Amino acid sequence: MRRKSKGLSFYQKQKKLSRSSLKEIMSYVYITLAAVGLAFVLVFCLGLRTGVIGVSMQPTLYNGQQILVNRFIYRVLPPRSGDVVAFLPGGNTNTHYYVKRVVAVPGDTVQIKDGQLYVNGLLYKDHPFDKIEEAGIADELLTLEQDEFFTLGDNVNNSEDSRTDNIGPVKRDNIAGKVWLKLAHEDEPIGLVE
Repeated sequence: MRRKSKGLSFYQKQKKLSRSSLKEIMSYVYITLAAVGLAFVLVFCLGLRTGVIGVSMQPTLYNGQQILVNRFIYRVLPPRSGDVVAFLPGGNTNTHYYVKRVVAVPGDTVQIKDGQLYVNGLLYKDHPFDKIEEAGIADELLTLEQDEFFTLGDNVNNSEDSRTDNIGPVKRDNIAGKVWLKLAHEDEPIGLVE
């Protein structure tokens, strides 16, 4: 004769992990680790992480903001006007990376007249710059050579860029890559650089 239990029973069945559930969990773990590993390889082998120094690229990029640079793209395609690039001025490896916007490419002519940038004789309209107070070497018409790029900071009146004698037109070999991702900075979220 079986006795009925009176009151509450705190007996719980032990749950067993089935073989198929374990396989599914392990596949998620494997996929996650593979994705993290691939991201690590892409960022650290094909990319470069550096920081912005100074206010020359505001409001696009801010002082101290971390950025990711695509070092691979310029092995396939040349830098284009409008690209934001990281480069070592004069190839000097003892300095920090400069981050500027390409405004003219090899073969283009550059001149700054009356505070306005002219590329190939036409007013540059791809990116809005403030009235340029100092023309520097671009006061006279400048023709870029085969491997030279002319760069400006977005905050053009607070920027040391291709207008200065110590930087001048940037050689392609000195360009580390295209800035493609900006990491979070204060209230600004992670985002692509345009």
